[in-house]
Amino acid sequence: MRFILFILVTIGIVVFLNPIFPYWVIMILIGIGSALLGLSGLQGFLAGGLGLGLAWLGQAIFISTTTGSALPNKIGELMGLGSGMTVAGVTAIIGFLLGGFSGLTGSLLRNLVRKKPDNLYRG
Repeated sequence: MRFILFILVTIGIVVFLNPIFPYWVIMILIGIGSALLGLSGLQGFLAGGLGLGLAWLGQAIFISTTTGSALPNKIGELMGLGSGMTVAGVTAIIGFLLGGFSGLTGSLLRNLVRKKPDNLYRG
């Protein structure tokens, strides 16, 4: 349940705060969210990655279709990728990696600062 919640929270953060703040602030917020929810490393990576990647993919497709601009296709041709949808796919992959590593960093930071019991083997 926390996994799906974190995906939705990440999408909300990206959609509403990305126009205001730069991407690195969003990455810090994803890391903080992953640490606060106490996700494992894999869960933090996948949830953060899916949230940011899906949000960036959705925004790229939305902007491309609503404006009707030929710019994404021209950028795709310029980069040797083909169409504008390929550029949107590459954007989603980059977003997945950025969000994934942000979530993983937050999870690992929580594990680093969490107090471990010191009397584990005493009887």
